[in-house]
Amino acid sequence: MTITAAMVKELRESTGAGMMDAKKALTETNGDMEAAVDWLRTKGLAKAAKKSGRVAAEGLVGVSVTDGRGVAIELNSETDFVAKNADFQKLVREITDLALSTGEDLEVLRQTQLNGKTVDEVLTEAIARIGENMTLRRMHVLNGSTIVSYVHNAAADGMGKIGVLVALNGDAQKAQEVGKQIAMHIAATNPASLSEADLDPALVEREKNVLTEQARESGKPEAVIAKMIEGRMAKFLEEVTLLGQKFVINPDITVAQAAKDAGVEVTGYARVEVGEGIEKKEEDFAAEVAKTMAGA
Repeated sequence: MTITAAMVKELRESTGAGMMDAKKALTETNGDMEAAVDWLRTKGLAKAAKKSGRVAAEGLVGVSVTDGRGVAIELNSETDFVAKNADFQKLVREITDLALSTGEDLEVLRQTQLNGKTVDEVLTEAIARIGENMTLRRMHVLNGSTIVSYVHNAAADGMGKIGVLVALNGDAQKAQEVGKQIAMHIAATNPASLSEADLDPALVEREKNVLTEQARESGKPEAVIAKMIEGRMAKFLEEVTLLGQKFVINPDITVAQAAKDAGVEVTGYARVEVGEGIEKKEEDFAAEVAKTMAGA
């Protein structure tokens, strides 16, 4: 029987198995879909499908830098325990290093060959082997004259809970020195953008509207209110833009001033934190036990 691409696709979607494994299963079972599912199950390659609905909000961020290019990837797992697993950490390192040469696109990375299989297929096998859902969620690439990386809460070399990349122009040695400090600053403060020019206009407008309503509640004249809003917006921009923030190493100066004093310029940055933006399900163990006891 001819094994079609549509059959392989259907089996992959129903089991979570890799493309080559799905094709082999169909070949071994002469195209019988149910038998192919059972074949994959016996090989331990269909387990991934059962895990795919679980929330993967733990894991690690991997960072790697070479020749003016830096990359940060986020690989999620269900539990922090798995993030400490040597196999998982090896996978983070391999995918991070691979990302340095795959361009700017996460989908391209997913389909890139790693040890003879695509990254997606390698992840599917890892899910089956380790027993937890995993997600390759994000990839950030940064290019510049000098790229500096920093990992906060490091689990191993080049990986941890927060990964930061900073791009700088200027003397390479000075850029490395102040760049490391600025990367640590970014990890701690999580700025919304590099400068006011890069800030999301919707965020600025929303903040301005809130501050306007707050000021009007004071009952002061419109001319006074306008001055109040101007001052509060200046403070807001100072707090959320990297270059405008007070430098954590020396709060008497801004990050922009710290870079200027070192004779360098910060041209970009990326900050990736594990599980950022993922809604974690809160488990109520007592309620679960009560539900079970009630026969629900």
